[in-house]
Amino acid sequence: MNNPTAATILGTTSAVCWSIQLLPQILLNYRRHNATGLQPSMMLLWALAGVPLGVYNIVSSLSIALQIQAQILTSLSLVTWGQVYYYNHKWPKRKCLLSTLLLALLLGSTEYALTHLLRLSTRRSLTWPTTLMAVLAAALLAAGVLRHYWDMYLHRTVRGVSFLFCALDALGDLTAILSICFREDIEVLGIVIYGVELGLWCGVFVAGGVWNFREWVGRKR
Repeated sequence: MNNPTAATILGTTSAVCWSIQLLPQILLNYRRHNATGLQPSMMLLWALAGVPLGVYNIVSSLSIALQIQAQILTSLSLVTWGQVYYYNHKWPKRKCLLSTLLLALLLGSTEYALTHLLRLSTRRSLTWPTTLMAVLAAALLAAGVLRHYWDMYLHRTVRGVSFLFCALDALGDLTAILSICFREDIEVLGIVIYGVELGLWCGVFVAGGVWNFREWVGRKR
């Protein structure tokens, strides 16, 4: 399905979703002055995932919107990571800001270097480095969500995360998959990256519908 216009529109839609996906979570943390249930390891894994994801999207010449969304993913994940340490671990504000900025600089520099290296490998007809970036991004994204699955298993509830955040992320994954499908050259690995996370978010919604609904019914009795 070669439709550049549809690919661009859907890619832009996904970028918009990811641009604001963590804002409900950040706002929720700020309003309640805690991030109970939200795991810093999940946010750090997502921040790390943005590096290979950004490299893959850029080297594979995916839409500009999808290239930008990887940078947004890393940025907002680092902000949320800093919030968790500020509210839950009582880090001083200056320490949180400095740690977040240093991590952002490190990850940004790493992505810049890897992008240039992979462009060189592509010119030499080497495809495995690009494939490795896709697999690594998918693994880190999945590991981040799976970290919350462990918290759900321990507490038998979906706690700490904003369901609006989850919904925006899932919608971003879905529109990204559709965007790739409308390209002339369909990147299967790109579909796998976003498909894995979409499937995991569906599991969070199911768990929330079962466990959180039971809690709500119990409180009403």
